Amino acid sequence: MRAVNLPSPRPPKIPESVLVVIHTPALDVLLIERADKPGYWQSVTGSKDSIDEPLVLTCEREVAEETAILIGSAAVPRSALRDWGLQNVYEIYPVWRHRYAPGVTHNTEHVFGLTVPAGTPVRLSPREHVAHVWLPWRDAADRCFSPSNAEAVLMLPRFTNQT
Repeated sequence: MRAVNLPSPRPPKIPESVLVVIHTPALDVLLIERADKPGYWQSVTGSKDSIDEPLVLTCEREVAEETAILIGSAAVPRSALRDWGLQNVYEIYPVWRHRYAPGVTHNTEHVFGLTVPAGTPVRLSPREHVAHVWLPWRDAADRCFSPSNAEAVLMLPRFTNQT
């Protein structure tokens, strides 16, 4: 009998994540549509890969994975990423709880802003997202499915000194 190599199960997600509001200097906001939930538009989000992963590295990794925008490149220097010092604690939607350890029901989300030049190209990971759009910040907030994401987008002018 031949041994079958089964893929090892994924470890549970860490219930600590980042939300990165990607925007231009004119406050147009990038939203991406989830592949697993058509009609669910959001900013870049993602969980830490390890408990000790610095949040800035989580942002860099998730932005690169989901949009192919490279933080630290000539076009998007590391200084373009700003920690807004905001945290949201929210209940994980039941449809996604299976990704976490048994009994985990809440996530802590850290909010960041990323300023990119107008016209920055976006290349989506088709496993995760199927479409993207740049919208003026108020319109982007209206399209976000997540209340914490919409609230973060509405705070954008405050964090860019454009109030």
